[in-house]
Amino acid sequence: MILVKTPLGMERIAASRITELDVNVEVEAKPYGYPGLVLVKDGSEELASKIKGEVIEAERVLLADEAVSADIDSIVSAAVKVAKHKLTGAKSFAVRTVRRGSHSFTSIDVNVKVGAAVKAELGLPVDLRNPDKMLCIEVLKDLVLIGVMEGSELHHKLGPGKHSVLPYLRKAAVVQMPYLDSLDAAREMGIRIGREVQTFEVKELVVAFIGSVKARELQAFLNGVFEGINSRFEIQRRIYAHTVHKVPVYVQDLYQLVRDRMKEPLIVFEPEGRPASTLTEELASFFTERHGRVNLLLGSREGIPSGVFRFADLVVDLCPGVTIATDLAAASALIAIASAVEEWLISHEEQKAKQAMSVS
Repeated sequence: MILVKTPLGMERIAASRITELDVNVEVEAKPYGYPGLVLVKDGSEELASKIKGEVIEAERVLLADEAVSADIDSIVSAAVKVAKHKLTGAKSFAVRTVRRGSHSFTSIDVNVKVGAAVKAELGLPVDLRNPDKMLCIEVLKDLVLIGVMEGSELHHKLGPGKHSVLPYLRKAAVVQMPYLDSLDAAREMGIRIGREVQTFEVKELVVAFIGSVKARELQAFLNGVFEGINSRFEIQRRIYAHTVHKVPVYVQDLYQLVRDRMKEPLIVFEPEGRPASTLTEELASFFTERHGRVNLLLGSREGIPSGVFRFADLVVDLCPGVTIATDLAAASALIAIASAVEEWLISHEEQKAKQAMSVS
């Protein structure tokens, strides 16, 4: 059997494509009523390979080496049998169980028992993050399919060679001049900026105005900021594994903020600056070599006053020849910083590896 996972709503299209590849197979979209699945009841390894190569709607294709009833002892026995045949030569493995329906066992029960049995039988180490092979167990009510996939087929948001830049971005204080216009426009811009800073979970957002501003317009902008932060925060809290940092918001006159934070790093993002591509090392150093707050100054309809440039550690042009819209400025700056930090982390990791090799 072959189990194919598709985006929701694409099951029948994928089933039709599979039938075109082999008219002799029995294909069922949404087996047992489960969306996002297509079951090929008599598929071969050759057909599984064709599905991977030709059916774009197929997000994951599992060729089942064993099909057993939904009994945990039967599952463990069949999984060990598959492992003996398919995990030979593997450097590490992990077990991944997806259970659909009501059973006397949980997915974790299956993972633990199968993992222990396979490790005892083959002596393979378990690597839950980046396994060489993945023993996949798909439970569909009374039917259990067991197969093996390459670890590389399982796409991770943070896989090998990638580093989380979130701890570094947590040092960033986004200093944003408010967008003041009609009440609706100010609020909408505030929502967008609020969502941006919360997306990156920066240390804080400071709404920095100059002189006197219209209170109603500033209020509308701030209301939007809080709305944007709250909406993004609620999504993050539901889906993220880590504890989400909710971005606090402050209000301060821009000139007083510069005076107040004169001893802290100040980075201005304006077209008059040097291209970000030439400042990778300098940008990264503020976040990797220092432990305190780093202030990112961003303009709005009017840019950061040029007098502030004299007190800035860096003046950065994010995209020479292009004026970045107010609602994209914070995200653009933070992505540029994230890229610089990521490049530094990779370089630092490579240097450590070379030093380890020279010592050995």
